[in-house]
Amino acid sequence: MAEPNFAPGLEGVAATHSSISNIDGAAGLLSYRGFAIADLVAHSSFEEVALLLLDGVLPSAADLGEFDRGLRAHRQVKYNVREIMKFMPVTGHPMDMLHCAVASLGMFYPQQELSDAERENTPHLDAMAMRIIARMPTIVAMWEQMRFGNDPIPPRPDLSHAANFLYMISGREPDPALAKILDSCLILHAEHTINASTFSVLVTGSTLTNPYHVIGGAIGTLAGPLHGGANQKVVEMLEEIGSVQRVGAYLDERMANKGKIWGFGHRIYKTRDPRAAILKEMMENLASHGHLRHSRLFEIAIEVERQATERLGPKGIHANVDFYSGVLYHEMGIKADLFTPIFAMARSAGWLAHWREQLADNRIFRPTQVYTGEQGQGYIPVVQRS
Repeated sequence: MAEPNFAPGLEGVAATHSSISNIDGAAGLLSYRGFAIADLVAHSSFEEVALLLLDGVLPSAADLGEFDRGLRAHRQVKYNVREIMKFMPVTGHPMDMLHCAVASLGMFYPQQELSDAERENTPHLDAMAMRIIARMPTIVAMWEQMRFGNDPIPPRPDLSHAANFLYMISGREPDPALAKILDSCLILHAEHTINASTFSVLVTGSTLTNPYHVIGGAIGTLAGPLHGGANQKVVEMLEEIGSVQRVGAYLDERMANKGKIWGFGHRIYKTRDPRAAILKEMMENLASHGHLRHSRLFEIAIEVERQATERLGPKGIHANVDFYSGVLYHEMGIKADLFTPIFAMARSAGWLAHWREQLADNRIFRPTQVYTGEQGQGYIPVVQRS
């Protein structure tokens, strides 16, 4: 029997057809449904981009209005979910909380196996996806209050998706400029082809389980430091460096020891990550207008980006979206362990778009393997084993 093809990490293996997003790694281009990411950040909103990802077309004003009203109306979660969260250890990472809380939603908003008719019912699937997208920021913001002994701040239906989240974690109506920053970050993180967490969506969704299990699996995958957790690692790295003067020595030591420089490099992009370029420009513009703190970490980050690019740029290694999003969230006063939950809030739109696409032409995933173990061994009773 011929040995099956083997690609470690499935690198370069096409696992599905998709029309949701596209990356040109050589040119450094990213598009959602054919629309350049820079255009969407400049002209759209997260609410519109989420519906674009789900349905495949820019929505009409009426459809967008209905979707937005649905998001605002379904921000509340059952009090039972809050009660479950009360018994979680406050020292736990917010991603662990989010994984558990989203999975619990499936018990309070049950969805049995989808029938063939339901899998072809676009409004039905849109409604299911909309409710998950609406509730994830609420859960993250509730935890931000509860882990410090405070009651959750109720969501406000008069605020946008991004502004309401900032309001719920702080208790203050946010500066419109900061709400726009977060909205842009949510757009930039909303989708990115078949990465590890999205592949988890495809595999889990292919079993026809409910979408809460699908998103729960994706959250667990995103939590790893080699995926969504990298933006938190960026801030930890900058704090370890401590000063602009130490940047060069730190980078030289890391490179000599073959250590990872967090926030640099990407499996697909061989030039600058277009999302990173957008975030850096946004960060510099807002800092110059006094909307960001322009802290010590900000200065260290700028120097790390400059010196790391000098050393690694010729090898095709550049700052990625995790580097700048981590710094930007820090400058906005958001705690580092919330960075990845915010990533998950945004990526829920892309995950659910892929879930819907998988359902449309479903086949359960069942890859093979290259077996490397023993063959034909005889069983030895335990009393005879040395």
